[in-house]
Amino acid sequence: MSRTREASTPPAPRPALDEADHADGPDSTDTTDGTDGTDAERREFVVDLEGHGQRLDRLLALAAPEFSRSYLQTLVAAGRAQVDGSACTHNARRLRSGQRVQVTLVPTAESRAFTPQPMELAIVFEDAHLLVLDKPAGLVVHPAAGNWSGTLLNGLLAHHADAARLARAGIVHRLDKDTSGLMVVGKTQEAVTALSRDIAARTVKREYLAIAWGEVQAAAQCIDAPIGRDPVQRTRMAVVAGARAAQTTVERVTVRDGFSALRCRLHTGRTHQIRVHLASRGHPLVADALYGGRPALGLQRQALHATALAFRHPASGEALDFQRPPPADLAAAWAALTAP
Repeated sequence: MSRTREASTPPAPRPALDEADHADGPDSTDTTDGTDGTDAERREFVVDLEGHGQRLDRLLALAAPEFSRSYLQTLVAAGRAQVDGSACTHNARRLRSGQRVQVTLVPTAESRAFTPQPMELAIVFEDAHLLVLDKPAGLVVHPAAGNWSGTLLNGLLAHHADAARLARAGIVHRLDKDTSGLMVVGKTQEAVTALSRDIAARTVKREYLAIAWGEVQAAAQCIDAPIGRDPVQRTRMAVVAGARAAQTTVERVTVRDGFSALRCRLHTGRTHQIRVHLASRGHPLVADALYGGRPALGLQRQALHATALAFRHPASGEALDFQRPPPADLAAAWAALTAP
């Protein structure tokens, strides 16, 4: 079937379509509706004999196969579809041949995720190959469900043009949203490859400050326990037999009033590794609600800060070593525990 596009600019990137919705659709005409600044498209078609008696959502899926059927159903429910000029919010409505259908296609949040968004980055070091930054607590590193914009990745895309040519904009390791501290990001493919290789080889030093509930008895210990998805609560990670190996060295700095100030060094980089390892030993981080740590010491976010980062420069081989003190909230709690 013929299809003409009158839009002056290409549509925004689309999410992968559902296989069930992938079919040739009815004749349609696409126009750009830029009045609300959302890059929405208005797509129209006339129901043909083949479409007679078919559901509205089914015909929309044929007319806009680059969208999933479930997403098109949300557009209908939101009043973005019309049949013969009248709004229709019923996905199951059966249409007749000759009826004209119009739908306003709004790009999904996912399709907007990988767009540049200028933001202030606390850059500690930068050259043509890489940058080291001090991530604040509350900043999401990579777009995901619930956080499709305002992430570090969006900021990196705005910071330098080559980020768009790199997978994940050069991000080679991540910090949790509410963990603060040092991260390294590659700015060239060569740097990304070398840094990723060194992290996998465990030659990159990553040290954290943590405050945990309870008084840790051992002056130093290595927690060697595999980490995988919690089989009961899927939003959590857990120590799971047979999961991926994970090792964390924990050094006790001091204990006071039922809390422990700790230095932790990662030897692997599993999701939530320090949080899971300490919680598995009965010492959840302060204010880490996901793993049972109640707020205390003025902290409302998990008491974890990436304070040291050391590695070899991927181009020159120079040894680089960075230190960064914790932000004010964690610094105050740390001082309260470690002051003479």
